[in-house]
Amino acid sequence: MQIFKVEGMTCQHCAKSVKEVIEALPNVDEATVDLDTKTLTIKGNPDHSAVKAVIEEEGYKLI
Repeated sequence: MQIFKVEGMTCQHCAKSVKEVIEALPNVDEATVDLDTKTLTIKGNPDHSAVKAVIEEEGYKLI
């Protein structure tokens, strides 16, 4: 399991967008987004650079 901070998410639509793009990556079993803590939890073993790239493509920042 990997946990990341994501800057820029402000609403449920943001959380849903992040969850969908992460779950589309190879080697991701499940993604969970917590808006209160601004965290993304990924079950699986995706490539870190791919996670960062899709988050940034959505307009958010991986911290």
